[in-house]
Amino acid sequence: MLEPTLKSQLQTYLERVTQPFDIVASLDDGAKSAELWDLLKEIASLTDKITLRSDGTDARVPSFSINRKQGDVSLRFAGIPLGHEFTSLVLALLQVGGHPPRVSDEVIAQIRQIEGEFQFETYFSLSCQNCPDVVQALNLMAVLNPGIRHVAIDGALFQSEVDERQVMSVPSVYLNGKLFASGRMGVEEILAKIDTGAAFREAEKINARAPFDVLVVGGGPAGAAGAIYAARKGIRTGVAAERFGGQVLDTMGIENLISVAETEGPKLARALEENVRDYAVDIMNLQRATALLPAVDEGGLHEIRFESGAALKAKTVIVATGARWRELNVPGEKEYRNRGVAYCPHCDGPLFKGKRVAVIGGGNSGVEAAIDLAGIVAHVTLLEFADQLRADAVLQRKLNSLPNVTVITSAQTTEVLGDGSKVTGIAYKDRVSGNPCVVALDGVFVQIGLLPNSDWLKGTLELSPQGEIITDGKGRTSVPGVFAAGDVTTVPYKQIVIAMGDGARASLSAFDHLIRH
Repeated sequence: MLEPTLKSQLQTYLERVTQPFDIVASLDDGAKSAELWDLLKEIASLTDKITLRSDGTDARVPSFSINRKQGDVSLRFAGIPLGHEFTSLVLALLQVGGHPPRVSDEVIAQIRQIEGEFQFETYFSLSCQNCPDVVQALNLMAVLNPGIRHVAIDGALFQSEVDERQVMSVPSVYLNGKLFASGRMGVEEILAKIDTGAAFREAEKINARAPFDVLVVGGGPAGAAGAIYAARKGIRTGVAAERFGGQVLDTMGIENLISVAETEGPKLARALEENVRDYAVDIMNLQRATALLPAVDEGGLHEIRFESGAALKAKTVIVATGARWRELNVPGEKEYRNRGVAYCPHCDGPLFKGKRVAVIGGGNSGVEAAIDLAGIVAHVTLLEFADQLRADAVLQRKLNSLPNVTVITSAQTTEVLGDGSKVTGIAYKDRVSGNPCVVALDGVFVQIGLLPNSDWLKGTLELSPQGEIITDGKGRTSVPGVFAAGDVTTVPYKQIVIAMGDGARASLSAFDHLIRH
């Protein structure tokens, strides 16, 4: 099953295994079981540290567990973890086999100190770029703490289970049989939810930090570039981010980053964070900014306050909080979020296999989403507010060639309809005739652009009518010593490469400000 190059790389990785372990498969006579068994046999043939068995009795078939021979560690995959989840499988093999995880000693200690019994179940799809972070985080926790167990479940392969639990977005995580969380999470975020004192302890640590020369708020491409350029100047630099990587984490394919032929958002986000960590930068994750208190006089300290209760001071600040998906803001949208209303077609599309869905938005993102979904679902209805689609001509030609897509223009979405538990349809108004219309369907994918993450700065910095931070040619804002970069600003053309350059420019301007004051 594995290509020769990939097989050779995996064999090299497995040389790092120090402790023998078992892989125990639960199989039946089906084709998927045979496919899984072939994969496991290939993996087991690469090292003598693995004992492969087929006498598993788990109710989910096909599945397999990875068990340390001492019996204190057990992980399970229900399905065939290829695609985006192959990396999760490789890491699970290494970590159960004794290879040390790449997390801080502080995080390891926190995981090991958690008391209680935690049975996690994560539903993923092989096309989801957000799912591996969750699967890998929970697998790591299960390796480090015997009270934690984790099963990663391919939702497309266990459709009846998905339907029974009404899982309509991935990753969806259940803890001890009850819904725990949906969406991307890392180890720190999961720990913050189950270790209730973690956020308070982290806020206390942050409050004790000395003022920074440059504090970057945001961890996307602009924030990463700003942090690196500041650290290279030898000045005290910090990054406070809600999630490192920002919106890049939600981007599937990236083919326009100069010098990189092709990559994926999560891969780029990891590279950004690793690059920042190469320098003496203090990174503080899970910190959502809520207020900026400008310095009272020139040369004084600015203060940033966070939702966690933490606060940081700095001589200069670079705001790089990026943007988020724009919502419809119609009745039913919030009520049915993750119950049929979705924003990531790559992640959640496989859960709607054979069903009818709508895509809202006729720009490039909306048309690309409709094209991708058409290969999975029974039918796609694309709704566009304007009288014509705005996507590139090449995308429109592809869309129009698909037999299971209906395009409706001049359509104003008015409501997401549901039965109390899941989406059942969407209502819109024909902007030409004024007539109300309803389309019966199972899912709604919203693709109508972005909103800047600047709400917390209203009344403090000068914003455009669209809510973007107004900056000049050097990234300066209306407050001296406060700079901004990337998608949260008025800089035209929201692109990764532009955000990186914008972050570097703001950082150099901040350094120049420090020298002059």
